This record gives sequence, C-alpha cells and structure tokens, in this order.
Amino acid sequence: MSALGERRSGTSVADALQGAVTAIGASGCQTPRLDAEVMLAHALGTTRERLLLDRELRVAGPAVRAFQDAVRRRAVEHEPVAYIVGRRGFRRLELHIDRRALVPRPETELLVEVGLELAQGLRVLDVGTGSGAVALALADERPDLQVTGSDASEHALALARENGARLGARVRWHHGDLLAGLPDEFDAVLANLPYVATAERARLAPEIIRHEPPQALFAGADGLSAIRALLCQLDGRRVVQTLALEVGAGQSGTVAALVAGTGFPEVALRRDLAGVERVVVGRRAR
Repeated sequence: MSALGERRSGTSVADALQGAVTAIGASGCQTPRLDAEVMLAHALGTTRERLLLDRELRVAGPAVRAFQDAVRRRAVEHEPVAYIVGRRGFRRLELHIDRRALVPRPETELLVEVGLELAQGLRVLDVGTGSGAVALALADERPDLQVTGSDASEHALALARENGARLGARVRWHHGDLLAGLPDEFDAVLANLPYVATAERARLAPEIIRHEPPQALFAGADGLSAIRALLCQLDGRRVVQTLALEVGAGQSGTVAALVAGTGFPEVALRRDLAGVERVVVGRRAR
C-alpha cells in the first residue's frame, strides 16, 4: 500500500509538519512552514493542497524516512528546497532544478517581462540561461519569438536542454562564454549574469554559499566583471536593439551608465517586489 493509502498507521500530517517547522525554524530558515509543506507533499507524492485538506492522510512507510531526510537537509545543511525536491515553479512552468544551476528567483521574471514587450518575431538571446528559466518562459508565452539560450557552463546548459526537451520548447541552445561563437543576429539580449562581489561572499546566506554554483554567483571585486565583458562584446553588435541586465542591489546606477556608454541611449530601471532596482534596460533607436 502506498504512503497515501496508509490511513490508520503512521504519523498525522499535522504532527509531522509541526516537528519539521520547529526544526527548520530553529535553524534560521525564513519560511519554515512553507518549506515543510512543500517537502512533505513531495515525500508523499501529492500536492500541498491535498496535504492540507485531507484530514485522514498519514505519514507512513517510505515517506517517513524521505521526509526526515528532507528536513535534515533543510535544517542542518541549509540546502535549498528546490534542490531537495528537484523542481521549482517559474511563471507558468515547473522546471527541474539541481546544483548544476542557480535556483530561479522571482526577480528574474522581470527579464521575461522585458521579452514579452518585444515586437513580433524578433530573435532573442538569453545569456547565462542556467536552468533555462528565462528562455523557456519566453518560448512558452511568446511562441512567435525566436529564442536562444546560452551558458558558459556545460553542466547548466545540459540542465536547460533537459528542461526544454521535457517541456517540448522551441529553444535553440548554445554552449559558449557570453557571445562567443554566436552570430550577430539577435534583436534583443537578456542576461542574468553573475553579479556578486567577491567581498560579499561572507554575507551570503548558507543556502546560497554552500549549495549554489559559485561560477554563477561571483564576478570580481565589484561584481560587474561579467556584465562589463558582455557590454564590451555588444559594443560592436549594432543589430541588438534591446538589452536587459539583472543586477544586484546598489549596482543599477553604475550599470545604467555602462549601458548608456555602450550605445544604448535609452536606459530605464525596473524594480522588483522588494523595491530594488533589479533590471537595467537599454534600447537603441532603430
């Protein structure tokens, strides 16, 4: 009998959640209830909604050990929930996620929103695609666009390809460092590149520093080395009319000036839900 079918034995969902919430909260995690619910639903092979509504549901059999292991990984090792359960929602998609790429953040959806505003049929490049989140979301919501996702990491790109194949997405994938090896054919470039300064390492949450790939996080003394390198390559690519860069808190002013100096005279800033100027958008007049 499956864990879902074991109604009379085992631990109640409420008791299992309470113990997990206590352990995860004591470790300093900011969302212990949500984390516990997502992990327990995964261990039971059900949804959070059913987990909360089915009063007869018990935690028994293999689900007990699976949930205990998940709680340990979250509370003791501070592993991100997305890595523990192997998936993450991003806009309308559910992506498979593991340590080959960063966990997609809500603020990165701002890059997708820039892409959604583009004219019909344009060619779009997602640089530093990671799990493929931005490229796949654009292909899903704007199938008229010709989308390419690129990454310098072969491992991250393999994850993006796997997500694309599972979703049946029409996205081209390219392995290369920034624009290297790519033709000068893109109308828009969207990029979520590393932007954490090396000195900020000690201030990062343990979820990030212990588990996420460092090559996708750090970019030199001021966090802008990858962005500068991309802008240097874009300086000679006049086909690109729209550029959108995700940046860290406090970097928008410097990056906006760099973007304007690269030949994108129209520069705008977009704030995330926390009010941080998170995306710098540059445009050239046609």
